[in-house]
Amino acid sequence: MQSQLRLEHIVSFADAIFAFSITFMAISIDIPNLAQNLTQAQVIDKLLKSIPEFEIYVISFFVIGVYWIAYHQMFNQIVGSDPAVTWLTLLFLFFITLIPFATNLQIGFGYQIVFVLFALVLAMAGALLTIIWLHATKNKLIDKVEQRHEDSSCQL
Repeated sequence: MQSQLRLEHIVSFADAIFAFSITFMAISIDIPNLAQNLTQAQVIDKLLKSIPEFEIYVISFFVIGVYWIAYHQMFNQIVGSDPAVTWLTLLFLFFITLIPFATNLQIGFGYQIVFVLFALVLAMAGALLTIIWLHATKNKLIDKVEQRHEDSSCQL
């Protein structure tokens, strides 16, 4: 009986979380009620009031996208898993799901403590990716060709 998740299941789950985070952001955009009897100026005013929500979506989409690309670049080299990779990935994905919330707070309120929270979420996600990579390297869970490249670059 295998006690760890297969690597492809971890990556598939991560893809689902990334997709869910972006989809959740998209469906949470409040579309203004553009009733038939509004003037063109009123429609434009309502659309302009929606710009902050759209900004939140754009920023979050690209931040999450950058993490998704980095995650796959890293996991393209990882060929095995263990319980630590599974739990570290789960923790990393938790912070990915917090990005839309933290971005929304940052744009919506702009207080210094909110910026710190936003920065902390991004820093934790980045740190966890690094920890996953270091763990995979240390425990020889990465592609042997990549491992040789890592070993030779450390000797320089």
